[in-house]
Amino acid sequence: MNNILFNKTKVIATVGPACNSKKKLKELILAGVDVFRLNFSHGTHEDHAKVIKFIRELNTELSTQISILQDLQGPKIRLRDVEDGCVVNSGDKLIITTKDVLGNAKIAGTVYENLAKDVSEGELILIDDGKIELKVESVKGEDVHTIVVHGGELKSKKGINLPNSNVSAPSLTPKDIEDLAFGIENDVDWIALSFVRDPLDIVDLKMKIEAANKDIRVIAKIEKPEAVKKIDSIIDATDAIMVARGDLGVEMDMEDVPMIQKQIIQKCNAAAKPVIVATQMLESMIENARPTRAEANDVANSVIDGADTVMLSAETAAGKFPLLAVQSMNKIIRSVETNYENIYYKYNTPNPESPDFYPTSVVQSSVRLSADTNAHVIAGMTWSGFTAWKLSAHRPKANIFIFTGNKKLLTMINLIWGVRGYYFDSNDTTDEAIAKVETILKQEGHLKTGDAYIAMASMPIKKKYRTNMLKINVAE
Repeated sequence: MNNILFNKTKVIATVGPACNSKKKLKELILAGVDVFRLNFSHGTHEDHAKVIKFIRELNTELSTQISILQDLQGPKIRLRDVEDGCVVNSGDKLIITTKDVLGNAKIAGTVYENLAKDVSEGELILIDDGKIELKVESVKGEDVHTIVVHGGELKSKKGINLPNSNVSAPSLTPKDIEDLAFGIENDVDWIALSFVRDPLDIVDLKMKIEAANKDIRVIAKIEKPEAVKKIDSIIDATDAIMVARGDLGVEMDMEDVPMIQKQIIQKCNAAAKPVIVATQMLESMIENARPTRAEANDVANSVIDGADTVMLSAETAAGKFPLLAVQSMNKIIRSVETNYENIYYKYNTPNPESPDFYPTSVVQSSVRLSADTNAHVIAGMTWSGFTAWKLSAHRPKANIFIFTGNKKLLTMINLIWGVRGYYFDSNDTTDEAIAKVETILKQEGHLKTGDAYIAMASMPIKKKYRTNMLKINVAE
């Protein structure tokens, strides 16, 4: 592993025209990016394949384990093309149609064929993250007749939200199924499902991945009121959660989003499920070289709340200062992690009825012991990643290093709070394996002579059981 300065809270950077060269990607990795997000709302498969190739080459060259996140578009409703400079004003009449027309101030087309079936009189239609607000007056065939409540410039391909309507489109659209096949073929680490409404959406996606015999983890993006209502069962069904505040803040009352974010983070921490906070974190850095004070507070509060990961979207994909955005985010994270002790040591009482009660108890004991002994490192040996997920959930102040012979796991766990991985394939005895782990950690500069550290493994090590032992050592 390259000795890049790293934080415990991870950073996702979205790849786009501003950073999709190998040189730019390398700069962002060296600045502290842990995960690259490929947004399948944009770009071709050829574009994304090139980025995947670059990331994997850089992982080899830099001895890093940068994770690859595929973000499926989902049933995102968008306008078709609109004439340049088209403006609608409050009180104007505007028809939204499913016909293929070039939009103007009187009529605009949408790619969503079921719009006329899904909306009813009196419901709202929001365009461009709510900048334009329409109210449905009537539905006639393929045409939805509206009155403009709040006007603005109508732009091509902008998103449409239906906060009062039950959208009938499936979570996986035909485009998503094609994109999913690409992601599976290219063995991405994580797949994010947009506009999740029900845990069955996650189950369906997982079944498709399982049918391909791949180990790819799923992220449920929370951006619909239905998802908030079913959040407990969605957390149970998924591997991770993304609080996608852009669409969520349009679909729901904006003032409710901060508390929803805090509640979801708390639930995910308790369930040992990674949680990502996304959208507009450093939005002003699309155009400016410094974030606003409010944005710095937003990132800091997400870390304080317990986010595993914070995400940059347009800031790195299309902004003027992608490198500065990553550096700024990492500085904010580092300040919180250095100065705010309350983010550490979050214990949850293991459930005695759980089949994982014993290994979960061992993991929690290791974190408590690390606090009591001021251990510098907790080193876990795992194949499944169970130890990584559970250690991270308890938020130890000690650095977490996971040693595994499962190469796929190395990049996957790079999204999780506090966890870094090393490839380690050993058939040695437990004592011999721990001795080798200590040697590696000393060579990499994570331990020095006299440092206390905790080693975790399963005995016998060859059986690859869940963690059942821990040992406290002093580095020689």
